[in-house]
Amino acid sequence: MNPAAEGIVTRPSQHPVGQTLDRLEESLRAHGVTIFARLDHAAGATGVGLTMPPSELLIFGNPRGGTPIMRAAPISAIDLPFKALAWQDDAGATWLSYNEPHYLAQRFGLTDADVAPLAPLVALIEQAAR
Repeated sequence: MNPAAEGIVTRPSQHPVGQTLDRLEESLRAHGVTIFARLDHAAGATGVGLTMPPSELLIFGNPRGGTPIMRAAPISAIDLPFKALAWQDDAGATWLSYNEPHYLAQRFGLTDADVAPLAPLVALIEQAAR
């Protein structure tokens, strides 16, 4: 684990990987957020004869919030829609990671006001880990 990865917030989750993302997905849907994809990296590894601890990525967003960000800095679309990664370390602990919105602002020359629409998503991500 590299907890110092620039711009990434990582929180412990009280739930297994799949359940963590189930909780997040349910909460996001209840708040009208679009779920674009859910990727199971461990299943992909198994498909090619490799193994890795559970790791799933949820891709989600709201075009009303994301479009203005991408209009202000088109290259920000490389990091949008927003993502959350639930993963298990070698000791069996589950973690939930996401891009810190202020880092995205710095990375793409945006203001904190530009990325403010991401704050409600961050709150839902944090809640899913509890």
